[in-house]
Order: sequence, then C-alpha cells, then structure tokens
Amino acid sequence: MLLRPQKQDYRIIGYYTGKIIIGIGLIMTLPMFTSLFFSEWNPALDFAIGISACLIVGLSLMMCCETDRDLLWMHGMVTAAFSWALATVLGAIPHYLSGHFLSYLDACFDIMSGYTTTGLCLIQNMDHISHGLNMWRHLLTYLGGQGMIVVAITFLFKGTAGAYRLYVGEGKDERLLPNVVQTARAIWMISLTYLAIGTAVLFVANLLAGMTPVRSLLHGLWIFMGSWSTGGFAPQSQNLLYYHSPLVEFVTVIIFIIGSYNFALHYSVWQGNYKEVRRNIETVSFSTTVMITSVISIIGLMQVLFYPNLASLFRRCFYQIVSAHTTTGNATMYPIQFLNNWNVLATMGIMIAMSIGGSACSTAGGIKGIRVGVLFKALINDIHRIFSPDSAVITHKFHHIRDIVLEDRHVRAASLITISYMVMYLFGAVVGIFYGYSLQASLFDSISAGSNSGLSCGLTAATMPTAMKLLYIVMMWAGRLEFISIFALLAFIWAQVKGK
Repeated sequence: MLLRPQKQDYRIIGYYTGKIIIGIGLIMTLPMFTSLFFSEWNPALDFAIGISACLIVGLSLMMCCETDRDLLWMHGMVTAAFSWALATVLGAIPHYLSGHFLSYLDACFDIMSGYTTTGLCLIQNMDHISHGLNMWRHLLTYLGGQGMIVVAITFLFKGTAGAYRLYVGEGKDERLLPNVVQTARAIWMISLTYLAIGTAVLFVANLLAGMTPVRSLLHGLWIFMGSWSTGGFAPQSQNLLYYHSPLVEFVTVIIFIIGSYNFALHYSVWQGNYKEVRRNIETVSFSTTVMITSVISIIGLMQVLFYPNLASLFRRCFYQIVSAHTTTGNATMYPIQFLNNWNVLATMGIMIAMSIGGSACSTAGGIKGIRVGVLFKALINDIHRIFSPDSAVITHKFHHIRDIVLEDRHVRAASLITISYMVMYLFGAVVGIFYGYSLQASLFDSISAGSNSGLSCGLTAATMPTAMKLLYIVMMWAGRLEFISIFALLAFIWAQVKGK
C-alpha cells in the first residue's frame, strides 16, 4: 500500500533544504565581493538581493520546519532533487537582474546549466558582462562539479547517516573516508589544491598569450573552474577559441581529463597508490572509448577535407572529442561548424563521446565509464558461460579502487541508468525534430543537455521554443542527479496525491 507523506516528512525535507539554500546564499557573497572590488555597484546590488532572497527562504524553511530527526533514504533523495530546483530559481536572481537575459526562464536555464556542469547558455552579450557575473557563472560550475550538497555537508551538517543519504541523492555513493563530512572535506581539499595549481599555470599561459596580469589571473581562474568542473563555461562568447593558444588548449585538456576522474581515484593516487590509474576500470574504459571515438571522427573529417593538414585536423578533432567525452563542453570551434564543416560520421564520434561521459562520482556527466565497463564485462561473462560446461562456475571481476566480483546487481544498476539516459537522449531529439530542427542537430544538442556536456551545434539559443528550454532544464537536472532522486521526488508527489 502506498503511504501518503506525513507532516513530519515535509518538515525534514524543508529543514534540510533550508540549510542547502543558505549555503547557496553564502557562496553568492564571493561574486558580490568581486563586484565591489572592481567598483561594479549595480551587479553588487544584484548579488545582495540574491543573497537576501536565499537567506530569507533558507532561514524561513529552517525555522518553520525545525526538526531534530535525521533523514531517511526517501527524505535524502527528495531533498536532493528539490533543493537543486529551488536553488536554480533563487540563483537566477542576479542573472536576471543583470539585464543579460531575455527572460527569467533563460536565467534559470543558465543557472541549471552551471549547477549541473553542462555549459549550454542563453546569456546575451557575454563579452561585456561584469566581473562579478562572470565570477558567479564560473563559480556555479565549480560548485556544481563538487556538488551543492557536498558544499552544504562540508560546512552545515554533522556527520550523520542522513548526510550520507543526501550525498547519495546527488549522484555520489563513494566514501573517501569513513565519515561523510570528512569525505566532503577531502573532496574540497582535492579541488582547491588543483584550483591553485591550475590557475597558476593558466595565468602564465595567458600572460604568454599577451594578456594583462589582472586579466590573465581572472581568465586563468575562470577557465580552470569551467574546465576542472567539466562545466564548459568560458569568459568569452567564442569559448576557448578566443585565446588561439595551443598552450591553453594543452593545459585545459589535461584539466578536463583529471577533472573527469572519480574523486575516489584522486584520493587513492594521493595516498600513493599510483597503479590505480592504470588498473581502474574507469580509466581503462575512458582510454578505450576516447581512442574509438577519435578514430570515428578523424575518419569522418578526412572525408570532408575541411582542414588544411593532418596536424590541424587532429588538433581540432582531439580537443572536441576529449571535451565531449569528459562532458566539459569547452570548444575551439564555432558551434555551427559541427553542421556545416563536419559530416555525420565526424559528429557521430562526438555524440558517442558525450553520451558515455566521464567517471562516476566525479564532476563529469553522461552514462559514465564504469557502467560501460561493467556492461562490457557482463557481455564477456555471458559469452564465456555459453561456451563453458553447464557445471562450470563463471565469475568475472572488475577493478575499481579494489577488486569487485561482478554480480547481477551491478549489471542491473548499470543497465537501468544506461537505458534511462538513452531514452532521455532520444526523447529530447524527437522533441527537437517536432519543432522543425534536423535529426542531427536535435540529437546532438539533446545528448549534450542530457549528458551535461555543453557542446552545441547551434540549436541551443535564446530563440529556441520555450518548451525546449524547459525540457533541457529537466534533462540537465535529471542527468546530473542520475535520475534516482528525480524518480524519488515524482514518487513523493504521487504518494501525496494517491497515497492512503
């Protein structure tokens, strides 16, 4: 029998959602101080309004729903999904007030794109936005890469079982340390360390490219945030094509790849277990599928003869492939070139790379390498079983931090999520075709939104139909949380309507 949620369930969900919203408000102080530092008074006021809205809503939820009860699994999942939706609506306030968006929906689109580290955007006149707004855009992706709930757990939660349930609700399930709060802090330690190193390297690269020191530092920081979080936002409308710098491209490719790796893998390597990089099923899967998709796209590009030489072809192709496969979305070419200068075979390599994505429990989106690896292992296991005696016991293992025996539950979980992604990609493509876009463009941008990749062939724009904007927001949201929390929220609503 389906039980209707009780008042106490709403209190628990509201209370912990309030904590997360307060965390968003506190994070918003960083772009506000950036605006104040550069004497951008109107943007600073925009952020002050946004901060006030977050604190009012967050504190109101905590006071009205005050409880000392911990979260159960249902509460954790629903809170994760609901807090992301509410944080999007509130986080869009400074965006909309900036005057760089045609509607509040467009501002919400960009906020969800940032939180989910997608990188698709509808912002207008990007090359002339304030430093504060640029800081907020890139902070969104950096925040979203680690996870908004990870931020809240780090500073606003105690080490309870409920905090772990929230952590899982955001699409993560690995503990680097026994305590989930310690795990969240370890994730931030890793990210902040890379932030310092990556920003310094990109600062030097920008100086060598001829930028002023202050501009080099800001762009280095923002490029790193967008790259490490596999978020794809960039300070200029031309994305990374703006820099025309092989050094910036080389450094960001390394950041993409490192950022797309599982935080558990990072922690293991930091502990001195360097062999894990070579043995882990996700790194093996990633290396294999990058090679396959690169070959597909290179063959396609060799057919169209667009690039003057093989070196230029490989430079453009490999960069877009790695950006797609890590679901980063930074690009060194114009979006329309995917349709005008690449053929279907070349763009197919990009679409396959985007759909697979990076590692689980990382900043990346997509189906994830571990699921591709598990399904491949399951296929090999079944083939062995067919050609073995009936009495034979066939077992396979895969290595992910430790050796794990492949069981039916691993295959079922991988299959469920993979099918969910594929259905979402196809549904988004059908909607695009319904509104008159080509199959290639519809499928490309649908996969990009659902896998949180951010590359676009030009379909995603402020002029696209409202229904498609709403659909892409939901797809980005569902893809980032890997569906389970969204299913839990829908089930919670259904239980309220039909429960006893």
